[in-house]
Amino acid sequence: MADRASKKRGNAYIKQLKPGSMKYVWARLTHNTGAMIGMSTLALLILLCLFSPLIFRWDYKYMDAAYAFSGPSWRHLLGCDELGRDILSRVIYGARYTIAIGVCSTIVSAVLGVLLGAIAGYFGDVIDSCIMRFMDVFQSFPMIVLAMAFCAVFGAGVDKSIWALGLTGIPGFARLMRANILRIRNMEYIEAARSIDCPTPTIIGKHIVPNAFSPIIVEIAMSISRNGLASSSLSFLGMGAQPPTPEWGAMLSSARGYIRYYPHMVLIPGIFIVITVLCFNLIGDAVRDILDPTMKD
Repeated sequence: MADRASKKRGNAYIKQLKPGSMKYVWARLTHNTGAMIGMSTLALLILLCLFSPLIFRWDYKYMDAAYAFSGPSWRHLLGCDELGRDILSRVIYGARYTIAIGVCSTIVSAVLGVLLGAIAGYFGDVIDSCIMRFMDVFQSFPMIVLAMAFCAVFGAGVDKSIWALGLTGIPGFARLMRANILRIRNMEYIEAARSIDCPTPTIIGKHIVPNAFSPIIVEIAMSISRNGLASSSLSFLGMGAQPPTPEWGAMLSSARGYIRYYPHMVLIPGIFIVITVLCFNLIGDAVRDILDPTMKD
């Protein structure tokens, strides 16, 4: 009964808020079970990442050679890898790289993609055709293949992975923003801004982009999970984070030769990848449901 009364009070509070506002979105998120599970799990993982040197007994680089290939025990809770390094410390510390690459590459994609999509959608005609045809060519190649080509040319590493995945994600954001710009560029408030000679950059930046940004927020949440998974793929292929960096994909790559006899070395980083991607997907689904006007409570 108490839970039901609390839910009614929460719904009443949400109805008083302006749809689309930050308070409204946050209130809806906090009343969504999936989003709360995703946000709580990610928050816990991030806190463990930040304070891992203070929490864990073993440094991720320390080699306890006598326990190489050992399974979970009280000394090493998730076991050790082939060099006797503590897997728990490495997998928690490695979350820094996977999450950072996912977030930073998504920021690169979103900023450049939104900018190009806004320009193409607002000006149309030749500018629109040139930008979109370039995006067609860019998007005709698989994302991971383009990222591998970028890393092959400019070198492997965390920073190269961020730029490789960020640049390959531009077409998705550009197309989404262009579609929204085409929908709203001829609305009354845009015409009013043009009639008083409002500068074009101001019209795009203050009047068009903010009103077309709701779907972009959903795409950002989904893109973080995709890029995090892709970063692990690049590291697994030897083109992302390099040893001894404990990135999850790199851990999988170094452990794949021992999967038959020491499966815990592969299962543990793999489980963390699945959990992290699932958390971002839960948040993205919740945000999509909140911002989609066709969805009903």
